[in-house]
Amino acid sequence: MNSSLLNKTIAAAETAGEIIREHWQRPRDVRYKGRFDLITETDAAVEAHLQERLREILPEVGFMGEESSNNLIPDGDCWIVDPVDGTTNFVHGIPLVAVSIALWQKGATRLGIVSIPMLGECFYAERGQGAYCNGQPIRVSDIARCEQALVATGFPAYDDIEVQKGRILRWLGAVLPQCQGVRRCGSAAADLAYVAAGRYEAFYNPGLKPWDMAAGWLLVEEAGGRVTNILGEPLQFGDVLLASNGRVHQEMVDLLRE
Repeated sequence: MNSSLLNKTIAAAETAGEIIREHWQRPRDVRYKGRFDLITETDAAVEAHLQERLREILPEVGFMGEESSNNLIPDGDCWIVDPVDGTTNFVHGIPLVAVSIALWQKGATRLGIVSIPMLGECFYAERGQGAYCNGQPIRVSDIARCEQALVATGFPAYDDIEVQKGRILRWLGAVLPQCQGVRRCGSAAADLAYVAAGRYEAFYNPGLKPWDMAAGWLLVEEAGGRVTNILGEPLQFGDVLLASNGRVHQEMVDLLRE
């Protein structure tokens, strides 16, 4: 049974998703934070809504949102929020757009929610209680070899694409011939939720920020998977993330090792 805290947070994610659905058919008011980094009025509206709703749930903890925070490391207990993960998808009318909410306490995610409102899916987990989608338990897949694995990846969201390009292509060249296929959906939160649900066997991504990964990190672990950096070491914010069903993890580490 979900805790009262988790249920209240899911409700906040659902109302945030309603804002995204309401804005879906509106003209996009797009601004650029960088060459590739978009922001819309929807990002700001959803974050403002969540900041208010989450403060009502736990007034004593901080708030770390993509649009309002300059910190890249959580400073004590806080909500870590990406209001619209996949803004470029949103701008182009692609429904892989997620609301990501994590409660960070004592150096780890206590609960995580990834809601994909345009697809009607809400993934959630509370530490030690398993992972769920729309009320049904989810588990990582049983596939044990990369040649049978569907792997997801992502590219840097900011203006360091030229710096990152060499290793991105090197990783892709190593992984693509060894797996069943590679996907790039444009929302790290959704990618992590899909690993947790057994749809992908692995996901790796450079350049993620805490709001991209904090909720999905817990989802994968609570669904029986594994999350590390690409060397197989404990993940720290700022590392290149590798999440998997656990069974293909070492093979992925070997492929991605530089």
